[in-house]
Amino acid sequence: MKKSILVSLGAIVLFVCSSFAYGPTGHEIVGGIADKLLANTPTAARINALIDGMTLEKAVVIPDEIKSWDKNGADDPSGFPHYSDHPKIDNQLRDFWRANQPTHDLNSAVPSHHWFHYTDVPVLNAAKYSDGKTGRSKWDIVHMINYCIAVLQGETLENNPRKITKPVAVILLAHYVGDIHQPLHVGAEYFDEAGHAVDPDKGKAGLGDEGGNTFALHLKARTPEEMTHRALKLHPFWDNEAVMANLPSLPFTMSKEERYEKTERAKRRLIDRFTREEPTNWRLPRNVALKNYAEVWADEILPIAREAHERLRFTNVHAQHEENRVVAAGVAREKSASDHVAYADWAAKIVREELHKAGWRLADLLKQALTSTITNATSAPIPPEVTPAEPNTQAETQPSHP
Repeated sequence: MKKSILVSLGAIVLFVCSSFAYGPTGHEIVGGIADKLLANTPTAARINALIDGMTLEKAVVIPDEIKSWDKNGADDPSGFPHYSDHPKIDNQLRDFWRANQPTHDLNSAVPSHHWFHYTDVPVLNAAKYSDGKTGRSKWDIVHMINYCIAVLQGETLENNPRKITKPVAVILLAHYVGDIHQPLHVGAEYFDEAGHAVDPDKGKAGLGDEGGNTFALHLKARTPEEMTHRALKLHPFWDNEAVMANLPSLPFTMSKEERYEKTERAKRRLIDRFTREEPTNWRLPRNVALKNYAEVWADEILPIAREAHERLRFTNVHAQHEENRVVAAGVAREKSASDHVAYADWAAKIVREELHKAGWRLADLLKQALTSTITNATSAPIPPEVTPAEPNTQAETQPSHP
């Protein structure tokens, strides 16, 4: 029988952090759900044609993989990644990276592709995305989801300044839909010079924690990372440990190859279950337009982002120089929760629910975006689809390991 989440959390994580392949597990779950929901539908055929036969489960990790080009550029012949099996997409991804090269200059006329993955809405007070300006921009995840939808629907030409073609738009959407369902990709805490939390939208200036990336996380129950003297950061905890807590515990003595194989099997079972079981409240009201989905999703996750910070006590808060910017840094310590649920257990449950919804929402978004594309292009009727489609019961070929 599976032990408590706090125990299972760490059994896999030591390997997760040392292997790039496991870091994207949450995104792969989202893509895998969408693959199965859309299997054998016209939408799946359109996706297959656009991304050259790649599964969404494979494509979904690409926006993070190409961050590896940041060091030496997209023209480095020895640099990871290469998508030689898909040369047209490989070239389009490199054009996308060149058009959106990394920068921390918030006044840059050319955005960084890193900015597209998140928004940093203040979480001190209950708020919606549209309630203020701090942490939002025309290049944040809310706007970029809409940008990609517009490309797929033909409202924005593929030869756009951001070099987001229709294949690239599918790849980015597959990833961004997962990101926007991660609380710390949407909400952030801000601190004044004394280390007190403030709300810049209420007129009090503060430094942001960049979604928890600059805060060490101290949980009441020691994690395997702490026991092996590994630093645990708040944001990566939500990206990795809280995801892996939903997979079985494995012994430390197991080989990397066997660990990978067993984890992949467990991930496949989770994808299968999430595909069979329709998540609660995943559909948005019919009067919400597709172009407004991202903002509604952001508003939905913000209370969770707020609670993710409220369950912690922030100490030793100070200004820290990160390259050419200054951010807030310090320690986030778990507080005793009124519901008596440990932070790691609570986070794992939230992540499980959000990944489940994200997979169904990705399938639905792509179906709507690609159906409207065909509708705009031709008067021929579109074959009916279930939204999402019934799960494919046939065995699938697992994607290659990144």
